[in-house]
Amino acid sequence: MSTPASPSEHPPPAAPPDARAAPPWLRAVAARAGAELTRTRPAPGPEADGARPAAVLVLFGDGPGGPDVLLLERSAALRSHASQPAFPGGRVDSSDASHVDTALREATEEVGLDPAGVEVLATTPPFYLRASHHLVTAVLAWWHTPRAVGPVDQAETSSVARVPLAELADPANRIVVRYSADLLTPAFRVHGMVVWGFTAGILDVLLRLGGWEQPWTPAPIVNYPFQRESTSGPAPVPAPGEVAARLAGPSGDLQAFAPLPAPAPPRPRPGPSDAS
Repeated sequence: MSTPASPSEHPPPAAPPDARAAPPWLRAVAARAGAELTRTRPAPGPEADGARPAAVLVLFGDGPGGPDVLLLERSAALRSHASQPAFPGGRVDSSDASHVDTALREATEEVGLDPAGVEVLATTPPFYLRASHHLVTAVLAWWHTPRAVGPVDQAETSSVARVPLAELADPANRIVVRYSADLLTPAFRVHGMVVWGFTAGILDVLLRLGGWEQPWTPAPIVNYPFQRESTSGPAPVPAPGEVAARLAGPSGDLQAFAPLPAPAPPRPRPGPSDAS
């Protein structure tokens, strides 16, 4: 007669995967994002003294169009960043215990986000934005339980969109913004918005880290400042220039927020630190 097996000889069945867990590709992106975004960007110097701390929420989800990211468009009536697409976010409040708290609070106030449906994956070192004199920390997160969102206050936020990563990566939706003869940066034309500056710079790097980037250069060049058809309409959608952008190196070598060397042919890179 055989001896009955002891309980220790029959390990318990593996637990089923958590349907709410962030996908492996996003966890890999979050693990590398901070280092990649700061790879060629110097730490904030004396010019950042007294800068106001802020945080933005880079929130990924899985929507009807596949993996997506949450963006909003600021109101045209604002004195600063009017009609500009951005991640939800804002300045650190005295009641915030961390940059994560700031990003989630601002997203709740701006678009009605329920923080209980969000898993925070990583935070980046702060980036100095010269134009607004802010030190901005990006909070990367997974929207495991999405709920309906929209502008909470139309005086501040005109629209909210879940933009599929496939649309952002589509070469037909990629453009280059030219600030000067030797300063070109990546941008996107999606959902009736021109996503540029700091926000576009973050997205450009994250798309590459996640394996979403497609060959997209040469691309149309749009000169900054953008031309508007009217002062009361929606966000400006500039007409592309006819000149094609050329990379100084392979797309994998695009620098994050680093100055372009003047002698080299200009190449797009993630948004100048003072253009957001």
